[in-house]
Amino acid sequence: MTVSNLTIQLVRQSGNPIIQGDRATFIWEGKSAPNLISDLNGWDVKSKPFKRVSPASMTDSNKSSHLGKPVWSCSLTLPRDAYLEYAFYDPATQTRFLDPLNRHSVNNGVGSRNNFFYMPETMPSPFTIRRAEVQVGALTRHSVETGLLRDDGEREIYLYRPPVKEPVPLLIVYDGNDYLQRGKLAVIVDNLIAEKRIRPIAMAFLQNGKRRRSVEYACSDATVSWLEHVILPLARRQLNLLDVEKYPGAYGILGASFGGLMSMYTGLRMPDIFGNVLSQSGVFEFEGRDFAALDLIKHGHARDINIWMDAGRLEWLLEDNRRMQPLLKERGYKVIYREFVGGHNYTAWRDDIWRGLEAMFPTSKA
Repeated sequence: MTVSNLTIQLVRQSGNPIIQGDRATFIWEGKSAPNLISDLNGWDVKSKPFKRVSPASMTDSNKSSHLGKPVWSCSLTLPRDAYLEYAFYDPATQTRFLDPLNRHSVNNGVGSRNNFFYMPETMPSPFTIRRAEVQVGALTRHSVETGLLRDDGEREIYLYRPPVKEPVPLLIVYDGNDYLQRGKLAVIVDNLIAEKRIRPIAMAFLQNGKRRRSVEYACSDATVSWLEHVILPLARRQLNLLDVEKYPGAYGILGASFGGLMSMYTGLRMPDIFGNVLSQSGVFEFEGRDFAALDLIKHGHARDINIWMDAGRLEWLLEDNRRMQPLLKERGYKVIYREFVGGHNYTAWRDDIWRGLEAMFPTSKA
């Protein structure tokens, strides 16, 4: 395998990867090399090893000594508008670590960090940047009881009040801490309201049950009951909300991954309240068996809800989400489905969610 001296020098100067067209090239120097693990290969520790390279200008006698250490390379071919997260894995020590030649890293939500990069035809969403001239909504913290979830004690949730006086619809956000901190959702909504791209909305950011998250989000009626009998009464007391008896289905529900499944299930179970469902990279089956939300959809339950779905072309849940659009349309649901060029992570969901908010809460909606 051959790689140019220029590419090696560019990596040394500006870091990994060097992007040329649709190709991202990574360099490693050392006696042995790691594997590259990423969204692209489902984080398989064996799937993308580095290969020993020979810079084009070297002779056979000085290939190893020219740079002092053996040089290794790994290349990925990606869409030009892709966002990718990755890390390195050492097969000898069976350890995962960050690329020392890439200073860009992000919290991966499971106790570690990933490196990341954007391909040349995309960039972070501009709506994630706090702007000095934009009015900021108020965030308040509240403790709520969780007896319905069989949780000892209380949980903290955050409520967001938009900078307006009139009654507004509510958006419930599963995995709320992640959407608030990693997804920058409050900043995004502030900017969208200021630009009049969405109508003003309030939000309730719900904390998940951590190790019980999959139980609470796998089509759980206990979670639906907790939402109805604990969260909604608090939100009505603290926020100036539209009356859903006058405006049935005016509220929205949002989540990603298992939270995306739970958003879909909540809309199907409570369509009179949550008529706007936003599911990002939802999990709709497990080991060949569909979750209960699919049974409700197949029977055409609550067909009046509006559904926004997005999923990443580089994630393992893509086919699970792709099959949903024709099923929903066949059963008479109103669904907007979109694919972004990214993986299963909050940065990708963060950069795409403004489109779903525009679709579900347009300024023209009464």
